[in-house]
Amino acid sequence: MTHTTALDLLVVEPSPMQRKILAQACATLGLPAPRQAEDSAQALAAMAQQRPDIVISALYLPDRPGTALVAAMRADPALEDVPFILVSSETRPQALDPVRQSGVCAIVPKPFTPEQLGQAINATRDMRAVEPLADIDLDLDDLKVLLVDDSPHARRCIRQVLEQLGLRHFIEAGDGAEAAAILGDTMVDLVVTDYNMPEMDGKALVEHIRQHSWQTSVPVLMVTSEQDASRLAAIENAGVSGICDKPFDPGTVRRLLQRALARG
Repeated sequence: MTHTTALDLLVVEPSPMQRKILAQACATLGLPAPRQAEDSAQALAAMAQQRPDIVISALYLPDRPGTALVAAMRADPALEDVPFILVSSETRPQALDPVRQSGVCAIVPKPFTPEQLGQAINATRDMRAVEPLADIDLDLDDLKVLLVDDSPHARRCIRQVLEQLGLRHFIEAGDGAEAAAILGDTMVDLVVTDYNMPEMDGKALVEHIRQHSWQTSVPVLMVTSEQDASRLAAIENAGVSGICDKPFDPGTVRRLLQRALARG
């Protein structure tokens, strides 16, 4: 259950019925009534007046899609780090992937229960309060982490969590091919990569690392929105050290990294 700490929540939803359902769910969770907006223009105006702690938005808005709203937020220095939770009945990957790539913190299915909303809110808050890695005989400040994702927003989101875990030294790449070139002459201690990328995807990057790189044993964590079981199995067979969903749960990232780095 969500803690009762006062949060400034902004709900962006064109349907009065859905806004009422969200407000009732917040009340059930012991949260104050959220501010409300019917479209992205109202939402951005409300955010300009007062920066919210979390934005909870539908995907399809009257003036532009939720993907455009989160893109506008990420382009504004005052709003770029505001957590974004999507509430949607949409299941098509082509519709959800742009939101996942934007660094969305959670996706809640519609219809939803208050418990599901509470879990998403708690996971979002946990991203701001992740305990540092422990029981690892390594100096985290000195570890070099290669972040690979074609979305700068997604890279920033995972980097924020890794920084809270105690990691400090990051190198970033926009796709697998760029990452492979970096690995050719730069030693790293950990690779965190997306799966779906142009030029060279995450699976091909893992295969390159395990079969052709001089750093064949470096731990590789895959953070991906991929849901196809056969593709996920192929990623595991390629030699990935761990797979985490996107949007990711910080606790899961922590456990996977602790295990991977301990083995490394």
